[in-house]
Amino acid sequence: MRGCGRLDGRYALVTGASRGIGRAVAVRFAREGATIAINFNGSRGAAEETLRLAHKASREAGGARNHMIVQADIGSEPAIAGMFDEVLGSWSQLDILVNNAAIQSGRESHAYPIDEYRRILDVNLTGALACSQKAIGHFLSRPGGGTIINCSSAHEIIPKPGFVAYSISNGGLRNLTRTLALEYADQGIRVNAVAPGAIDTDLNAAWKDDPAARGNVDRHIPMGRSGSPEEMAAVFAFLASDDASYITGQTIFACGGVTLFNDFRENWAS
Repeated sequence: MRGCGRLDGRYALVTGASRGIGRAVAVRFAREGATIAINFNGSRGAAEETLRLAHKASREAGGARNHMIVQADIGSEPAIAGMFDEVLGSWSQLDILVNNAAIQSGRESHAYPIDEYRRILDVNLTGALACSQKAIGHFLSRPGGGTIINCSSAHEIIPKPGFVAYSISNGGLRNLTRTLALEYADQGIRVNAVAPGAIDTDLNAAWKDDPAARGNVDRHIPMGRSGSPEEMAAVFAFLASDDASYITGQTIFACGGVTLFNDFRENWAS
């Protein structure tokens, strides 16, 4: 299957790309013609599998690309600086940044450890800002602008009791997206976000492999099912391409209708 080549000649860095949505985005971008830097922090083997799939997608789309993997903890500013040095040292060009790296943990809010809260915000929110600063600095250094896409969550706007740090990080990503988009809109830099709902990834291991738990999740989704990483990747590819050239500062909720509040499908109050 040949891709449409919407990203031909572009270079993209995808954080947290060793699995899940990040892997699907890297592979889809490769199929669309981009050259990909695959960031990971944990398993090099998983990142190498993403690299293999990206090369396969490029070949199927009709051309080889100089994809690479780069290790960095997105919760560490020195590590982020080193990652950008390595990527730009190899390519001398970056056109697209996808801030996808994220972690979460659950506990009652009154007992949530502040150290754990700080770590989640360091990765999910501060890390996205630090990566964006590096990318924007590069975009401003040469003609052509660039594109940033943040991966947030439907919990940008829907509270998630018991996951206070994760909820706060996603709310912050919404305003980070809008602030950067407004600040750099007249300099050829577009900044948008994708907010997935319930997606079949390792981040959702608590329910994705448990039929009873999955059934409980699905009944809260108007479309009646969870989404796939590949469905999310299609939205990222659109926002990264010239098809979205007049879109900035927006969040696309790719959530199966979760933000429509499924309990209101039937009128129970009027």
